[in-house]
Amino acid sequence: MLSFDEEIDILERELADLLGFSEEEFIDIIRDVGFSCDCCGRCCTREFNGHVFLLEEDTDRARSLDPDAIMPAPGFEVCDQHGRFYVSGYALRTEPDGSCIFLDGGRCSIYDQRFSICRVYPYMLHREADETGTVDWRQISGLNEHGCYNTPLDDATCARIARETREYEAAFLDQEIRFQRALRDLFAHEKLRYVRRTYDLRMRDFLRGAEVEVRVFHRGRFEPHRITRNVYG
Repeated sequence: MLSFDEEIDILERELADLLGFSEEEFIDIIRDVGFSCDCCGRCCTREFNGHVFLLEEDTDRARSLDPDAIMPAPGFEVCDQHGRFYVSGYALRTEPDGSCIFLDGGRCSIYDQRFSICRVYPYMLHREADETGTVDWRQISGLNEHGCYNTPLDDATCARIARETREYEAAFLDQEIRFQRALRDLFAHEKLRYVRRTYDLRMRDFLRGAEVEVRVFHRGRFEPHRITRNVYG
């Protein structure tokens, strides 16, 4: 496992690369793809998109709409020697069938208040490994799997999508950086340490149905939760 400082350094370099990515190139990609939503609702399901990660302001909005709308984001990143997991934010809960809890009759019931990732989807701007393991810029999610393509988009629309997408990705990385810094300080202050074996054993118990403690980073604090795997459907 990398040290907290090493993780922070990687994230800060990724943020610098993100901010330096050519706006003209991204706008050209957006114009070329010409994505248009056809209201199929597939992107609002766990089967299609796994989970919806929430930025902090999105978490606050979700809580105001429905206090039970959020859950600790899956993929717990760190575990201390006492078996407590840590994760960088919240995700939206889903119904038993895997659909977003705000999806009603195949339509978003909070469309005017929808969350940041919902506003920019399917556009993204980060580096990710493809099926061959090659890491490169990824700009589109779920390409050719839903929606309509080659729709004419005017310059102003392309520029807005590019700006909002970059802002989302930058906010996501900023949250991750603050999470790692807070973890570094917490572990130093409380004399905690990461033990891979403890992580593996607690994760095994969790996958078998045991209740675990997850501390979720939000607004500079770690909020404790007791959960079982059932929360993820």
